Amino acid sequence: MITRLIDEMANEGNPISVIQACRWSGLARRSFYYQPSKAVPKLNEHLLVRVKDVIEALPYAGYRTVAWLLGENKNTIQRLFQLKHLQVRKRKSGARPRVEVIPSVASYPDERWATDMARVWCGPTQRWCALTIVMDCYTREVLGWRLSRTGNATAAEAALEEALIHRYGILGRVNSTISLRSDNGLVFTSKHYTKTVYEYGLKQEFIRPHTPQQNGMVERLIRTVKEQCLWLHNFKSLEEARMTLKSWFTYYNEQRPHQALGMKTPVEVYKLAA
Repeated sequence: MITRLIDEMANEGNPISVIQACRWSGLARRSFYYQPSKAVPKLNEHLLVRVKDVIEALPYAGYRTVAWLLGENKNTIQRLFQLKHLQVRKRKSGARPRVEVIPSVASYPDERWATDMARVWCGPTQRWCALTIVMDCYTREVLGWRLSRTGNATAAEAALEEALIHRYGILGRVNSTISLRSDNGLVFTSKHYTKTVYEYGLKQEFIRPHTPQQNGMVERLIRTVKEQCLWLHNFKSLEEARMTLKSWFTYYNEQRPHQALGMKTPVEVYKLAA
């Protein structure tokens, strides 16, 4: 503004000094002469190399996970992510309809389990197969899973039985009351499946139709499985998909830090609560 004022007065034949222009505009000369200078950010190149090594191994990891794995301050890692544009892009989500809140969380292990199904591409021969997962809503641990071609009630039962064996060591009626949350799909509401759940002493609870938010715990787990395992592979067969999922679920339960669990693994949380 000061420069334009000086130029306009000079063009009219009435040149003025910077002092006069600043006095007329009420601006201090120090502000007029000030030139902002921004220092080039300093980067810890050694730390940056370590961060990139983790990202190459775990491309889905955010700055909190990377900081925990490296034993560094999360604010330092976040600054590196911002300066080098390493942030994990988040998918934009629009408005969600208001539904009745039925929390899927639990206050202790084996209070509530959740189950759901997802599709997995297993190559041109088997094509789309069904993955059924059973998880503990307190520890977030994957207790049982089954990848099958049909995704029928028998496969869902197998995943449930695997969860029971994983938790109790044997198959049989459980002593404590465990709530098993699921949607209203044909598999989970079938007579064959509901009879099996009843015989093992579990209590089924269903969410409202078209409200997956009410089963958000297992829905979020399935999203994690897709982002961190399924979408990183192009399976050629059902057996290859099974082997990959088996390794990943072991990693998820025993090694992967979980932010909602205070950067502990599901197995660690179960041992602490036992």
